[in-house]
Formats: sequence, C-alpha cells, structure tokens
Amino acid sequence: MSTLDINNAVTRQRDFFNTDETHTYEFRLTQLKKLQQVILDNKERFVETLYKDLGRPEFEAYFELVILYDDLKDAIKHLKKWMKPQRAKTNLLSQPGKSRIEYCPLGNVLILVPYNYPILLAFQPLIGAIAAGNTAIVKPSSLTPATSALIAEVITATFPDKYVSCLLGSTEVTNQLLENKFDHIFFTGSPNVGRIIMAAAAKHLTPVTLELGGKSPTIVDKGCKLDLTVKRILSGRFLNAGQTCIAPDHVYVHRDVKEAFLEKAKEVILQWYGSDPIQSKDFSRMINARHFKRVSELIPTDKVVVGGQTDESEKFIAPTLLRDISHDDDIMQEEIFGPVLPVLEFSDIADVCQQVAKLPQHPLAMYIFTEDKQFEQTLVRKIRCGGVNINNTLMHAVNSHLPFGGVGESGMGSYHGKLSFDLFSHKKSVIKSATWLDIPLRYAPYGNKVKLLKALFR
Repeated sequence: MSTLDINNAVTRQRDFFNTDETHTYEFRLTQLKKLQQVILDNKERFVETLYKDLGRPEFEAYFELVILYDDLKDAIKHLKKWMKPQRAKTNLLSQPGKSRIEYCPLGNVLILVPYNYPILLAFQPLIGAIAAGNTAIVKPSSLTPATSALIAEVITATFPDKYVSCLLGSTEVTNQLLENKFDHIFFTGSPNVGRIIMAAAAKHLTPVTLELGGKSPTIVDKGCKLDLTVKRILSGRFLNAGQTCIAPDHVYVHRDVKEAFLEKAKEVILQWYGSDPIQSKDFSRMINARHFKRVSELIPTDKVVVGGQTDESEKFIAPTLLRDISHDDDIMQEEIFGPVLPVLEFSDIADVCQQVAKLPQHPLAMYIFTEDKQFEQTLVRKIRCGGVNINNTLMHAVNSHLPFGGVGESGMGSYHGKLSFDLFSHKKSVIKSATWLDIPLRYAPYGNKVKLLKALFR
C-alpha cells in the first residue's frame, strides 16, 4: 500500500466524521449490530484461521470469540444509557444554573493489533470506538496472515472504508500511518514498540492508550488449596502457549509447599498434555521462528522439572516447568511470552515483596493464591500492578465490568465495557446559566464585594 493510499484513507475518514453522521444513537447501534452479526457469521472461519496462524485449539479459539461476543452484546444493550448526558452538581459560584457532562466522539482513531489474540484485540477496542461515535482504522499484525486477512475481509464487507477500514501490511504501513494525525491511538503490544508509538504520537500531541506487558508474578501462600491452585496457574500459563500478556510469568511458592507444588504441577502437565506433548491437540504453537528461538534459548536445561522438548520445524515448545530459579537467571530478565513457568521460593510476605520489587517494571497483572485475608490485602495494597486475581488467573481480563490496563511500563489507560466507551469519548463540560436572575457579584466596580468572597472561606 502506497503512502498516498494510506494518507487518503485517513483523510476520507476525517471528512466523513465531520459530516456528524456517526454521532447519532441510531447510527452507532446499527453499526454495532452489523459487527455482531458478521462475527457470528464468521466464527467458524475465525477458528480455522487461528489454527493456521497459531495452532490454536478449537476451545481456546472459541474462548476468545465468546469474550468478544459478550462485549458486543453488552455495548448494544447499554449504548443508549452510556450516551446519555450525565448530570453534575453546580457549585455556589455558578448559580443559578445547571451542569452536565456530554459524551462526544474524539474523531478518527487508530487501532494497532498484536498477533497473540488478533480477533479480540482488533474488535474489542473497535467496539468502544464505534459505540463512542468515532471513525477508525484497524491495522492487524502481519504475523497472523490468515486471521488478519479475514479481519480485513470482514471489516470491508461490513463498513464503508470512509467509516471503518482495515489496512494490511508490514511495519512500513504502521510507520506511515503514524505519520498522520489521529485523535487517539490504541496500541496493544510490547513495551519497546509502545515507546515508538508514543514518540510518534507526541509529534501530533495525540493521546494514546498503551496496553503493554511485563513479568506478571504469581504468589502461592502455604495455606492455599494446592490442587486447585496448580490447575488454575497452569491453565493461565499455558493458554495460547504462554503468548498472553497477562499470563502468570513466574511463580513464587512458599518454601513449606514448594516441593508439593512442583510434584502436583508435574502431575497435571503430564495429565493434560501427555508424555509426548507435541501430539496434543490442546496446545498452541509459537507464532514464528524468531519467537521460538528466543524462548527456547531462555530455558536452562538443568533446571527442567517437566517439559523442555522443542521442535523448530513445528515452532513447538512443550509446557515446561522450571525449579530453583533466581532473579539472576536469564529467564527472569524479560517477559517470557511462551510456555515456560519458572518456580521461585519465598519465606514470608516481606521476602516475596522484596523479590517482586526486583522485577524490571510494574507488572500488568498479579495473581495471589491464599486463604489468608491479611496476606491477600497486604499484597494488593503494597504491590503496584495493572490488575489482581485472587485464587485464579486471567479472570479480570474476562470481566468487561472491570478496567483492564497497566501501570508504569506495563501500560497506560484502561478499557473494557463502559470504560471502552469512555476511553474513546471526550467528556465535554456544559453549564447553562439561568437568565431569570443575574447576580452582580462578578461585575466591576468591586467595592466591598470582596467581603462576600472572603466569607466563603469559612
């Protein structure tokens, strides 16, 4: 795609937005329903493309689609309520009058999509953009060619390109898009690329939402329900072969239950995926050779409890459990983003807090497994992170009624459900002053009027 084509695509959408056609409730509702129907009509095809690109098992593919469909239903159901102006209090100095907040579209938005959940992370922010009355350009990842092509096909068949368009291509297309001025940029991906996006946006003073990543810790207390804990951690870790930005990156296990944890985890991994996991139909593959190589080289073979098998031709890395890991190991220097789970040990809550503090950045998520409410509350209060699950993993990202986003280097801004609508809306302050009464306090000459203002300090 040429530079001229890209620039023209942006201009067409800006011109269409200026017609105000996207602003009405009826228009937005119609577009959300069209999107809902096309997702429903193509769900089997999306399952197929996810398998082609990621080796995604059918269950995991439908899991992604169900989350998306639930968000669509929620937006359709509540759109009118979301759009309704919100009444606000009017302070004494502004009387007599009435105040409100109007939710107005931002304009033309850019959505940059990662490879790991290409359908969810293309359409989920798009739901918010449409609900808020914006035009949008969606740029899927070039690493998922089959799924990205289907996303483009679906968007092209559903919306005129002056309203919503999908542009395919490599990083050159992304770079050219970033040369244009948008009213908001929504990016999901790595912190390193996030810095590039933010720098490009700064040239135009464009606000950004950055959904990034980090080393999300899991903390296992000695009093937890161990069998359940192990299953929920491993499920979160090995979903999509660990290519999930909020996956449990590593586990701190209390020293009193560490050996029991390792034995149970080994047992569950073998039960779920078998002794020859490459034959399992329930396990995804790495996205490409580069990511396969990066993760493979992080595995210290002398610390493998179970797993460790790799096959470059299949981009396969087995579900792998590591023991006796320290913060000095290479695998603890970066987000793993693969099916490898390091296990570390801690002695008490002060110890684990000190270890978490050694992580390269504030995590996107934290997972706590405990039956001790004080232990739970201390960690929630003390450790900075994007979101927390207690006695489970990933579930905060599934609940559209909770904000999803990072803190510090794990991201900025949050979305999901009503918060997606808010994210892509400008909250415009409106105050209407009465004309039946005019209080002359603000008019010159001021004389002794200052006494009245001073009285307000009481």
